[in-house]
Amino acid sequence: MNTSDANQNQKIRKIYDIHCPSCGAPANYDIRHHIYNCSYCGQPVGIARAKNDHKGFREIHKQKLNKDIKNFTLQKAHCTGCGAEIIFDKGDAVANCSFCGRSLVRRAFVNAFNMPELIIPFSITDDEAKNILSEWCDKNKSKKEARAIREKINDLTGCYLPYELVRGPVECSVFRIDGGSIYDCSGFVDSVFVNCSKKLDNQLLDGMEPFDLEELVEFDFSYIAGHRVKIGDISDDELVRRINVEVGEDYKPAIRKKLETKAVEVNAKSDDMLRMPVLLPVYYLTFDGYIAAVNGQTGKVSVRACKDSKYLLLPWWLKAILATVAGSLSVALGMFIFGAEKDLIIEATLCLALIFIFIFFTAYSQQKEDTFGLEKYRKIFTSKGGPYIRAENKLVQSKNEIKKPVIPPIFFMNINGYRVPVEIRFTTPLRVLRAFAITFGVVFLPVIFALLINGFDLGRLNLGGSAVWFCISVPLSPVLLVKYGRMDIYDNPWIYLIDEKGKKKLYRQKRNPIQKEDIKEFLEVFFTPPLLWVSLVMILLFCTMVYLTAFGFIE
Repeated sequence: MNTSDANQNQKIRKIYDIHCPSCGAPANYDIRHHIYNCSYCGQPVGIARAKNDHKGFREIHKQKLNKDIKNFTLQKAHCTGCGAEIIFDKGDAVANCSFCGRSLVRRAFVNAFNMPELIIPFSITDDEAKNILSEWCDKNKSKKEARAIREKINDLTGCYLPYELVRGPVECSVFRIDGGSIYDCSGFVDSVFVNCSKKLDNQLLDGMEPFDLEELVEFDFSYIAGHRVKIGDISDDELVRRINVEVGEDYKPAIRKKLETKAVEVNAKSDDMLRMPVLLPVYYLTFDGYIAAVNGQTGKVSVRACKDSKYLLLPWWLKAILATVAGSLSVALGMFIFGAEKDLIIEATLCLALIFIFIFFTAYSQQKEDTFGLEKYRKIFTSKGGPYIRAENKLVQSKNEIKKPVIPPIFFMNINGYRVPVEIRFTTPLRVLRAFAITFGVVFLPVIFALLINGFDLGRLNLGGSAVWFCISVPLSPVLLVKYGRMDIYDNPWIYLIDEKGKKKLYRQKRNPIQKEDIKEFLEVFFTPPLLWVSLVMILLFCTMVYLTAFGFIE
């Protein structure tokens, strides 16, 4: 990198970074304390101060563009079909919209305030983009989309699309669907691009990301010479909504890993983020319901399926019934194949169906959706491999993929009136072992008591004395393990407090007094007439089973 390029990158970082007001060094965001800290002198930089300084850089950039625009003769074309507005050079022959194919209406355009602050220039030429898309079609010959796109590759058009580059702290409220718990976490988004086009397919454009921020430069009109530029056309409220959705989607993988489930809803708030309008290079192709995009910097291909895919949404109880029927019929079919008698097949199938219904109702009751019907969505096909780079004036694909930089979030909880950083753990080996131990203890409860009263004399132990208990407890054991074991683990996670040095200490939560009241109420109900007599009979039967198991049947 020469001196000019180095100075340019430093200039970009000055706009993009938060800087210390004292020494000028970049400030890093401290998620734990919700403040920027200087990387050199350690001085804190408040979020409000950081946003004001950033606003000053933006005003200087707008003034520069107002001067530079006088040297360029630009026009604006308004699409009569999809409403897209495109900026182009006066000498550029623009006749049709790149996004829907309809005619364009030309108008004069001299407004610099619609121009961005930053831009990633095209690195891949028009012919190279067509070759890359053609290679994708060759590798996906079986897809209808690939065969159709190949016939229209020459219509692939380059255009700078409007995005918002967001960077800064984010607050997330996380709802665990299969447990009902809500958690709060904070993080820092280093670089997320949010599409600012109303009619374009946002999922398709997400498929061709990410971009390489190392090639981000300050916007200049010379970069758009010979290229079309689409103007952002969404409202500020819609932009904020898209930012929150995009940030939430980026954080989902890390949150799912931490909460040990995919069933989470993430609601992100990005009020304190820095936002910078930026133009990104894209080759776009649309016709007859087919849409394809090629990243103008990395060459990544994204193609939308031409038809909707569908999946059936079922309420959890119907899923449990269907699973029970399928499991029971499978057992019956297996017994029939191996020559079992008809009566045995019917009896065994009915017994197993009773067990299956407990298991599947327990498992599926963790889900909360009660909707029924068909959901539609469009698949997005993307190319594999890393970005295309130039090696000795030849475009080759790198093996190293670019990944979005996502900083892991930190979870917080209100403890003793303070919001403190914590680490949440669910399925630790000790907790899983305890869940199995409790289930084992319930199944063999009369056997355990029997061993205690006969002095652990295994020779006199008669398991037949507990046959009735086993018939009840064995089918219920999956319920105990799945329902109550999982509820205990997922609804009551182990909480570790994290101090300033990063050390972790297990937080012992105080026993909830309501639980004691529930136990007291339970005992009062079952040991008060008329249920008192039922409870006494059950205790008597249990004691009889324990005795018979300990000493055998009386002859």
